[in-house]
Amino acid sequence: MTKELAAKELGIGIIGTGFMGKAHAFAYRVALAAFPDIPVPRLEMIADVNEASAAKAAHQYGFARASGDWRALVNDPRVDVVSITTPNTLHKEMALAAIAAGKHVHCEKPLSPSLADSLEMVEAAEKKGVSTQVGFNYIKNPLLKQARDMIAAGELGEITGFRGIHAEDYMHDPDSPYSWRIDPVGGPGVIADLGSHIIGMARFLLGPIADVSADMRTVVKSRPVSRGAKERKGVLVDDVARILVNFGRGCGGTIEANWVATGRKMQLGFEISGDKGSLVFTQERLNELLFYRAGGDAKTNGYVKIESGPQHPPYGEFCIAGGHQLGFNDLKTIEMGEFLRAIGQGKTSTPDFREAYEIQKVVDAAIASSKTRSWVVVG
Repeated sequence: MTKELAAKELGIGIIGTGFMGKAHAFAYRVALAAFPDIPVPRLEMIADVNEASAAKAAHQYGFARASGDWRALVNDPRVDVVSITTPNTLHKEMALAAIAAGKHVHCEKPLSPSLADSLEMVEAAEKKGVSTQVGFNYIKNPLLKQARDMIAAGELGEITGFRGIHAEDYMHDPDSPYSWRIDPVGGPGVIADLGSHIIGMARFLLGPIADVSADMRTVVKSRPVSRGAKERKGVLVDDVARILVNFGRGCGGTIEANWVATGRKMQLGFEISGDKGSLVFTQERLNELLFYRAGGDAKTNGYVKIESGPQHPPYGEFCIAGGHQLGFNDLKTIEMGEFLRAIGQGKTSTPDFREAYEIQKVVDAAIASSKTRSWVVVG
């Protein structure tokens, strides 16, 4: 290996071996194959509180080493990039330690349980000059970029409305046990867990949200303390959040987050209306974007399906044929590829810690609105 090539390597460390840890590992392994212009991601270390799980993951995903101590990973001189895929309450401590050690940091959303903690993380990263990214990978879909370009080009005309939703059903069973996900110590419930995705998507497409009026409800009032236990613990976080929003650009809209939507596995989508047309998207059919152009012949006019293909970069880096489709892990690979490229070029990658903080400001405004039953200005 030449010194020039070695200089383009980045040692990767992942904290956590669960669902998102696995997704990060897949993405780092594949990123170079899709994006040959990025620094070489060297799979250096993976850590988990369960050392056996870490060792198993290191073998399975091809990491050089494993550890039962995340601090060892953060402080290891061969690790340049730290991916944090742990529960929310651990994000701040891990991220600040990694930043202090001069590492670039990818953190899953939400950034932290509180807005103040998130701002501390943002300021630490910006002061240290490290690159950051937060796991809003759904906006990495080439068709979402296509939608944003169409809006910016005026193809929908003046935007008149936005309807967004992120609904799943993984918490609909009242006998599913109490967990970190619904512990208020980790922050709010569905509005942070799912709502942050659709809020981030709304901002990606239409820009900042100016003010909100929200209604947040707890549907399942208690849950077993463990699977099958008779003892139950009261639930204090939201299961459903419905928000009226006004965008800084002047249009209004609605946003819903719901993790008790029986039958829904991934209803992350939107409808954007303008005076010249509209766009419709759902993650359940993530390779399709529907476009309606106003003013056509009423007998034949309707939504046209835009199907993802090589004409929508970076789809072609994965497959040269249209209609063959991208998937969730491909979106994660695009996310990691863009992050590593930004690090290599000394540029900012987005959504970074600052954007995650802006998303969290909307979440906090919605919580305040629901409590006061009034409109609240964001930030």
